[in-house]
Amino acid sequence: MKTLRLARAFTSSLLFALAAVCLDVSIAFARVVRVEILSRADVSGTFAGRTYERLTGRVYFAFDPRSPFNKQIVDIGLAARNPNGEVSAVSEFIMLRPKDPRQSADLAVIDIVNRGGLTTFVFNLGRNPGASPLSAEYYGDALLMKRGVTIVALAWQWDVPIGANSLHFDAPPVGSAARPITGLVRSDITIDAPTNVIPLGHSLAGAVAYPVANPNDPINVLTYRDRPTGPRTVVARSDWQFAHLDGATIVPDPRSVYMARGFTPGKIYEVVYRAKDPVAVGTGLAAVRDMMSYLKYDSGALAHVRHGIGYGVSQTGRFIRHYLYQGFNVDERGRPAFDGFFVHTAGAGRGSFNHRFAQPSRDAQPYSTFFYPTDLFPFASVPTRDSVTRQRAGLRDNMRGTNATKIFYVDGGHEYWGRAASLTHTTPDGKRDVGFLANERRYVLSSAQHSSPAAWPLPDSAKIGTTTAYRGDPLDQRLALRALMASLIDWVTLSKEPPAATYPTLSEGTLVSAASLQFPRIPNLPVARIPNQPYRLNFGERWNQGIIDREPPTIGSPYPVFVSRVDSIGNEIGGIRSIEILVPLATYFPWQLRTGMPAATEYLVSFRGTFVPLPRTDADRRTTGDSRPSIESLYGDRARFLQRVDEGISSLIARRFLLPDDSTAARNRMLDAWNRYGPVAR
Repeated sequence: MKTLRLARAFTSSLLFALAAVCLDVSIAFARVVRVEILSRADVSGTFAGRTYERLTGRVYFAFDPRSPFNKQIVDIGLAARNPNGEVSAVSEFIMLRPKDPRQSADLAVIDIVNRGGLTTFVFNLGRNPGASPLSAEYYGDALLMKRGVTIVALAWQWDVPIGANSLHFDAPPVGSAARPITGLVRSDITIDAPTNVIPLGHSLAGAVAYPVANPNDPINVLTYRDRPTGPRTVVARSDWQFAHLDGATIVPDPRSVYMARGFTPGKIYEVVYRAKDPVAVGTGLAAVRDMMSYLKYDSGALAHVRHGIGYGVSQTGRFIRHYLYQGFNVDERGRPAFDGFFVHTAGAGRGSFNHRFAQPSRDAQPYSTFFYPTDLFPFASVPTRDSVTRQRAGLRDNMRGTNATKIFYVDGGHEYWGRAASLTHTTPDGKRDVGFLANERRYVLSSAQHSSPAAWPLPDSAKIGTTTAYRGDPLDQRLALRALMASLIDWVTLSKEPPAATYPTLSEGTLVSAASLQFPRIPNLPVARIPNQPYRLNFGERWNQGIIDREPPTIGSPYPVFVSRVDSIGNEIGGIRSIEILVPLATYFPWQLRTGMPAATEYLVSFRGTFVPLPRTDADRRTTGDSRPSIESLYGDRARFLQRVDEGISSLIARRFLLPDDSTAARNRMLDAWNRYGPVAR
């Protein structure tokens, strides 16, 4: 065995060296046919004694449209083909790998980039994003790099703009000049500030839109409404045009809408138009699959590994759920690609990842991007029945290539308010709990906002009006995320059983309706009562073929959604209660209201939470009428507070929700919070 390991290390070293000399690596393996390296350089410093190098480049894919493992890709049979009869696509990538292959963990984590941006930095502490990506300072305390993991950030999304530091995916076009394909596309936007121009692409990250096929087509319509399900008012066609402004000049533009009188703040505008130039969007799913397959099964890969984990957050967490639902985890040779997935803050969603004229950038936010194919039945892994449609199905009904795949579903409190997360573990009628599969675990980070914490400390400019509350929830969920990723790695590579699933349930009374929540009384601070609401949607008769014929879709009855119950301080129970919740100095709401917006202030903003320090003393509490206990009454002094902090940290380490190496970071954060918000020492 030792001889084999040495031989493998020598071979890997030789291949690494060849890659350094030859910037265009031909592969012709799996469906990765070529890797083009554009840059390669060492990262300064070391990570637990390992030197890393950073590579950038492009991966060239070829997909066989006749393969049974590609048949689920919508319109692949109509896509342009290369001389070999295959469908081609290109992904940009960034790779971080140990320079010495003998120091590799034999594991790759594919960072399924979110709107073109890297996401695995959430597992790093103390990084400096302003530093050079070739410096150790840029990465900080990098959990994955300290463990010798190869990280591959891979593009998969066609509507990410080219350049601008984002990774772009060049998807194959569908149709031809002789046989062009057109179809209905819908674009909505919530206006919160005056403007004369709106994009047809999702405003989040400036997504590229499908161009209008014919600006004068009578099917093109612009409407506005006051509420998500409110009646639409049609804007006269003479009042708007497909154009943008260049200074004061109106310039025709097939991807923007201009209106001389302007778009009114507080209104929801929606454009339905006939678009042209579709692409085979679902090849992005196949590209992620085939990149992992290439790294695992090709001994000549840039970083040949034994194990592979996919990480996706928010949009790309939904991407993974979609990937699993449509059975993508088997390559064209019938081999499983990923051994594990970390599905982060996906809630109950999938997305616009594999249908004709799909807009992958679109999602389902509390007060924007409404009624896209995001929150669609089935939601739970195990089969359930929708009592309204009579359909019975489960997210994981297609287990192709995933029978042994280990999966973590990790959400924060926000996903119950903003992403309908309760549907992942309740029946569609909301009457009972449902579980997960044997190789799945669910974890909920109580009171955490979406995906990552607000920057600490919160600035005075984040204060909400005359309240003591701040915009942004700084609960440092990264500490729990690092511990969970370490557990998933050990589960995949060592078969070490992970911590028990931890999430709120109906049966335990920790999952409740938003209307029934008993919030503490906090002066002048209104509370959330309206979580994001998914509905049964009808996109037309050909939706089961991946084609939308009805825009906007017909809206059916809503699905019941639930949120976590809170304690007397207002912090959530039923999930992983981080040190900030175990030893509280504040209320961490995972939601934030649209306070100060031009309309719909009772609805939620997207993604962000709210931070409300506790009263310092009993005198402060009585003066303000705050029902929450004071910091003084809870702890007395700093010494007793820190004793409680140390006890809480020990408890989290014992439950494997905090890494021992992160105990100092946890304690320092709590000490800093005490110094900012605790009672003044007498």
